[in-house]
Amino acid sequence: MNKKEVLDRFSHLEKQFEDLQKDFSLLKNDLVQLMEENHQLAHENHHLRQRLDDLTQEDSSNDHQTPSKSVGEGYDNLARIYEEGFHICHVYFGTPREEEDCMFCLKFFN
Repeated sequence: MNKKEVLDRFSHLEKQFEDLQKDFSLLKNDLVQLMEENHQLAHENHHLRQRLDDLTQEDSSNDHQTPSKSVGEGYDNLARIYEEGFHICHVYFGTPREEEDCMFCLKFFN
């Protein structure tokens, strides 16, 4: 093998190594982003479960009271706003809803 072939092979391997380093760097950035998103979603999930437990406890205490609700014009307006795609709950009131239903808003209708 002559010197030029050795240098060509070395250059080729060096280029492959640089490409591999770039791929690892991109993969690492993606992994960090996914881990941050996972942590954020786990935190939000925990908060929502606590809120659901609180609402369930409130429901059980409200079941012992008179369950009559007066349905009026304000209720109808909030239902219309919800159907138009906006939150009516105290947590996100007035912000646009994603495609999914909001459990806090749905609680209002129960």
